[in-house]
Amino acid sequence: MSTALERLRAKGALGGSGTTEAGQALHAELVGSGVRFAAWPPALEDVYDRAADKLAECVKPDAQGRAVLQEGGVYHGCWLESTGTINAEILARFCPEIAQTTFEQFAELQRADGLLPYKVTGDGPVFKQIQLVTPPARSVWRHYLLNGRSRPFLVKMYAALARYDDWLAQYRNTRGTGCVEAFCTFDTGHDLSPRFWHIPDTPERDDPTRYDPHSPLLPLLAPDLTASVYCSRSYLSRITAELGQEDAARLWSAKAEETRQSLVAHCLDERDGFFYDVDNSGRFVRIQSDVLLRVLACEVGDDEFFASSLERYLLNTRKFFAKYPFTSIAMDDPRFDPFSSYNTWGGAVNFLSLIRAPHAFERHGRHVELTWVMQPILSAMSRMSRFGQCLSPWTGEEGYTDTYSPAILCVLDYIERLCGILPASDGELWFTGLLPQTMDHGMKLADDTAYSRRVDGVEYELYNTREECAIYQDRRLLCTFPAGVRVMTDRTGALLGLAGMTVRPVEGKLRYRGQELPFRVAGNEILQFNRGSFVAQAAPGVIYPTHG
Repeated sequence: MSTALERLRAKGALGGSGTTEAGQALHAELVGSGVRFAAWPPALEDVYDRAADKLAECVKPDAQGRAVLQEGGVYHGCWLESTGTINAEILARFCPEIAQTTFEQFAELQRADGLLPYKVTGDGPVFKQIQLVTPPARSVWRHYLLNGRSRPFLVKMYAALARYDDWLAQYRNTRGTGCVEAFCTFDTGHDLSPRFWHIPDTPERDDPTRYDPHSPLLPLLAPDLTASVYCSRSYLSRITAELGQEDAARLWSAKAEETRQSLVAHCLDERDGFFYDVDNSGRFVRIQSDVLLRVLACEVGDDEFFASSLERYLLNTRKFFAKYPFTSIAMDDPRFDPFSSYNTWGGAVNFLSLIRAPHAFERHGRHVELTWVMQPILSAMSRMSRFGQCLSPWTGEEGYTDTYSPAILCVLDYIERLCGILPASDGELWFTGLLPQTMDHGMKLADDTAYSRRVDGVEYELYNTREECAIYQDRRLLCTFPAGVRVMTDRTGALLGLAGMTVRPVEGKLRYRGQELPFRVAGNEILQFNRGSFVAQAAPGVIYPTHG
């Protein structure tokens, strides 16, 4: 039997050849990325390869004939809440040109008054609601840093996002609280969620500046919408600083802080440690949903608040930490609905939640805890054939629709984070020495894995076994290290540090360019490589799952 590394080197390029011009554009970019994955037994590898093939079906030409990402499945078009933000942000690591065109179409189709389309279809832009979740400015900024720092792209997107911010401030702050208001269910994409029971799905007369005046609840102060604007404003500050506009950078920073303060003042129940909608009578809408995870992914809250959120909610098996996390409604809510056979945010696990989550965990250094989310999802992925929108939180079976790009991108993203080579937007490369675990009915996922990626013309390979991992640079051995850690380098392969990726401490030697470097690293601990040895930089410990 050949090793996974031998299988990897014998494989062809990822993503098939594509049967359409747009599919061929995707294939060319995947070839350019050098990304490939191999595993033994091959079940997960087979799913990974099918996902890359299916991704071509989610790439279509826009009105100018350029290849852009589509949501996929029954969703014919690009949605701002997903395709135009978090999906494109992930795609940017694999197919940066298609990702950039996907971002830019929203700016190009902006309405005269500053409103961005909530979706773009073959018939053109649609403006019926806002559907704002992942902060657009963050996705734009991360793409910019990762892919060549194109100043024309940044200037173009900044102009559009600044005008969009003006529109939101003018039309979605009718109560004068500084929070962003939801006028309907679809403003947040929370279809069938109890959060919006007895509230219309769409705005009054399909006008995004109006809400139903007869509603006993509207408008809602929406924590996820408010957090998204807060986060976008903080990134608009970074963007303007990058463009040399220091006064504007200070103004955006001040606006961001005002929005954060409004969010905390109005939507945070300090007793519960949870963010709730506030109805037009000033009452909390006490439904615990994935709103919390959305707010955290928008960089709200310090390390202490995130740790508390993990213990009380995200890693709590009565709340959101189902066998296959995360549920969209807390499991101890009587309105919780586990069924996933339809488009629902009433309980089922949604792949959009899964691809939004890593940013929140990694921002707070909770790398180990994130693996506890990814491992059961990878087990569920190993059985996927359709790439649907939802998973059952009980069984991991795929649910509604198929060929759904967030599900496809989640496969690519989670494998790269757990056992691959991830290029971070700060210029680091992450080589993670873990294996997918045997979680479901004793079904073995991998005895070894191999992953490749091309960075600045150099081919890197990572080979993982249960005991030891190896990094190759243009087929030459660069580094070996014990399993259970993440090696961080710069884009040239120069060693920067280590991270502990398991709940148990890992002790051993890292062999790098002729040096033997002893280390001991605890879970979530960061060791910085400095003058030939490792120095502890951060050691936050590990938050354990809870059951009540």
